[in-house]
Amino acid sequence: MNPLNEIRNLDQSIWLDLLDREIMNSGKLKSLIDTDDLRGLTSNPSIFEKAISGSSDYDEDITEISKRENENSVIFFDMAIADIQRAADLFKPVYDKTAGKDGYVSLEVSPYLALDTDGTIAQARELWKKVNRKNVMIKIPGTKQGLPAIRECLREGININVTLLFGIPRYIEITEAFMGGLEDRLKEGNSIEGIASVASFFLSRNDVMVDPLLEEKGLEKRIGKVAIASAKKAYQLYLNMISSDRFKALQAKGAASQRILFASTSTKDPAFSDVLYVENLIGKDTINTLPMETIDAFRDHGKAAETLIQNIEEADAIMEELKNIGINIDTITEKLEAEGIEKFNQAYEKLIKSIDNQKRKIK
Repeated sequence: MNPLNEIRNLDQSIWLDLLDREIMNSGKLKSLIDTDDLRGLTSNPSIFEKAISGSSDYDEDITEISKRENENSVIFFDMAIADIQRAADLFKPVYDKTAGKDGYVSLEVSPYLALDTDGTIAQARELWKKVNRKNVMIKIPGTKQGLPAIRECLREGININVTLLFGIPRYIEITEAFMGGLEDRLKEGNSIEGIASVASFFLSRNDVMVDPLLEEKGLEKRIGKVAIASAKKAYQLYLNMISSDRFKALQAKGAASQRILFASTSTKDPAFSDVLYVENLIGKDTINTLPMETIDAFRDHGKAAETLIQNIEEADAIMEELKNIGINIDTITEKLEAEGIEKFNQAYEKLIKSIDNQKRKIK
């Protein structure tokens, strides 16, 4: 029994924020599932960019696919889908054992579509159909334009991982889109059993942006605490949602809750513990998706305890204090969303360029 197993016993699921062929070829992914109770996996444009440009594992596929397809984005998604299918098959026993609660692998729509509702819906449908696995989630950014796409895709029965979520106001809108999508589906006489969704809160970047402002205002005691306070408040909203009459009506028809997933959980400030965003956010019915180095760190020296419901008053006080000293957290999270889209766009552009460079080598 290691600390990762202890987290599982506290009813939190650990997912891996990484996907490449080496981790599957080496047997390491299966070992994490078998030994460390790993329950799922997330991918994003940055992860795929590192996997494809950082190794020769994809060169042969690029060579073969480019014989029949010239568009680099299509070549990328063909390779990504193959990896996602393979990872989903490795997690299928987890999916079966947990009756569809865990065992999911996530594939993101193109980051270029973050502000395009119709384009997002169309690509989500296409990827869902091509991947053809029940234990896959399609990632849709939680932007204003993403909200109707999330609702529509859930209405169609597509599993959705809402990504790039930074703030409480947007989270409330996402829960509305989630329940609305399931209600729309029921109105059409369709079953909502087996439809899965998570809402992925990006955390560490909140502190990266807020901490210098706190330092300026002499509030050093709050440094490194805002993201965790925000996450705790979001979890309280989640608990309120699942106890509401509206959700209970959906639950009676077979709905599973839209669990909160904590993302961006590697510590950016070296002054803090490397397991800061793991130890402080352990709670029932939640997910934490971790990069490999954070999984290794927590296995080595992490302490598992149900912390997400502790010190709620302090979390409220921190958020109130920000308001009182003139730090508008909602403005900050809106900026983080825009920056997040831009970062993923840059990673995607780099990825497409690396595919193009490989094609040129062949010719």
